[in-house]
Amino acid sequence: MFRDMAEKDFKENVISLISKETMLITAGDESGYNTMTAAWGFMGEMWGKDCAAVVVRPQRYTMEFLNRFDTFTLSFFGDNKDIPRICGTNSGRDCDKAALAGLTPVFKDGYTLFNESRLSMVCRKLYVQRMDESCMLDKALSEKWYPQKDWHNLIIGSIERMYATERDA
Repeated sequence: MFRDMAEKDFKENVISLISKETMLITAGDESGYNTMTAAWGFMGEMWGKDCAAVVVRPQRYTMEFLNRFDTFTLSFFGDNKDIPRICGTNSGRDCDKAALAGLTPVFKDGYTLFNESRLSMVCRKLYVQRMDESCMLDKALSEKWYPQKDWHNLIIGSIERMYATERDA
């Protein structure tokens, strides 16, 4: 069971939240959705709104859903490393990743949450742009992370709602 969480009650270190705990980015609804593991992103204020920014490579199946839907969710699972491992090593084109990871989807207002998440954020897309190699000032990063030139799409979303599970209340 989820409970709304006020932004003022959110006290976590977002750098650790994203980089250490890892997150699932999910887009879609009960008619179809996909989720993927991500460890890159950031949160802060943009355009007078609390925002989250994530990056998704164009070939990822989840990007198809991000292009079609106005919202996406970020879900966090604490110390459970099996969920992000399973969702990061399988393609939703080939299998039901949620079922493999033991996740129970919950569909609300046109977006998808997972009953097993300890924290979820619903984001409304504000900005999407393909990252551009010519803008990368540190060429060593370009060589290390983009040897195939498959630059991420940067997606910035306003954080519209936050949910904590009742067990974490």
